[in-house]
Amino acid sequence: MFKWKRSLTVLMAAALVGTLAACGGGEKNSSSSANTATVKDDQAVKLRIMWWGSKERHEATLAALDLYTKNNPNVTFEPEYSGMDGYLDKLSTQAAANNAPDLIQLDPGWTPDWAARKQLAVLTPEVDLSKIDPKLLAGGQSGGEQYAVPLGSVAYGMIYDKAALEKLGLGAPSNGWSWDDFFALAKESKAKLQDGQYFSKDYAGDYFAYSAFQYSKGKGMVITSDGKFNVDQESFLEWTTKFGELRKEGIVPPADINTSDKEFDPQMDLMVAGKILFRLSFSNNFGSWDSLKNGAYALVTMPRSVEAGGWLKPSMYLAVSASSKKAEEAKKFINWFVNDPEAAQILKTARGLPVNKDNADALQSSMSDVDKVGLELLRATETDGQTWTAGAGGWTNYIDKDWPYVRDQLSFNKITPEQAYEQLQTAAKAYEK
Repeated sequence: MFKWKRSLTVLMAAALVGTLAACGGGEKNSSSSANTATVKDDQAVKLRIMWWGSKERHEATLAALDLYTKNNPNVTFEPEYSGMDGYLDKLSTQAAANNAPDLIQLDPGWTPDWAARKQLAVLTPEVDLSKIDPKLLAGGQSGGEQYAVPLGSVAYGMIYDKAALEKLGLGAPSNGWSWDDFFALAKESKAKLQDGQYFSKDYAGDYFAYSAFQYSKGKGMVITSDGKFNVDQESFLEWTTKFGELRKEGIVPPADINTSDKEFDPQMDLMVAGKILFRLSFSNNFGSWDSLKNGAYALVTMPRSVEAGGWLKPSMYLAVSASSKKAEEAKKFINWFVNDPEAAQILKTARGLPVNKDNADALQSSMSDVDKVGLELLRATETDGQTWTAGAGGWTNYIDKDWPYVRDQLSFNKITPEQAYEQLQTAAKAYEK
């Protein structure tokens, strides 16, 4: 099990070796310049581009690609898109084989690793960053160079089934509510929930849900910026114990139902199926859920304690693979994708509020009522929300493999909260700087 969980590190290390070999050395910027071919304006170019997301994001992105080809007839695309499940493993396998797409979408949590390993091409000066908030750019930087560009600004909060709450006679939460309010409402729901219905997912071992709780306690991030394990034991035990009680009382789903959830799937998304009332959500995802059950849902800020629990963050990054033979053309596309007003009108908020300030301002005036719901959460979170950081590079496997392993054991009641903490602490030693 543990050997499998760390396979991603091996894959990425192999990709690094392949990249350095192709470049003939490890000098600064050699990964981008050695693979760059000069492309004439009339020379046919096909760019592979890979991303994950919902149907709404797929359709918007494909429309933007069509517009770019219309404006640049010599450039066509080979898109690869899917849901989030399995995305990183597939991309890492391609990179290890020196066959990564030219353009790759990356989660903010992965980007520091990819940039530090020089698996990405330097994007400046080809990509204009002048209209982007420096706080959003930071996560895509390494060694003073910009290796990835943020695609949107989003807020982390909760989505709930307002129609179901009203039917059950439960009061809807309001922005600024607390974790005490959250757990009290969960307890209140027990007597009113129908058979097969639960208050929320079981978030006992969820990395991001717990991060929000620890932030709200004023204990900082789970992994420090200098690469240290920083799970606050008291907060972790409080969190996991509370969810353990909800699990025991049947207020959150049993493990088999909890693990069956598949976000945005019309049949398998637990909220869309009417099996849960609350779940975590980013502001830009509201439209995807609303499209599945129009008018049923609402957003609310992440519960707080002594500090805010929710945060603002780049939704994701777009980068050029260091192995791309068409890096210059790929960089031109990124510059257009991020900064062009027409592109912004097509993409709208599929990846969050546009990072180009001018495009964001222009888009707000024409936003749909659905988009304005997401914007309201973003604005409510901006007042004192946390600034999300992925911490130091090198922790991708810990977040994506080690933590879920502990999460599943908690959900199936195979370990106690104390044992879960010890396992997380022990696993972290392999990643600490």
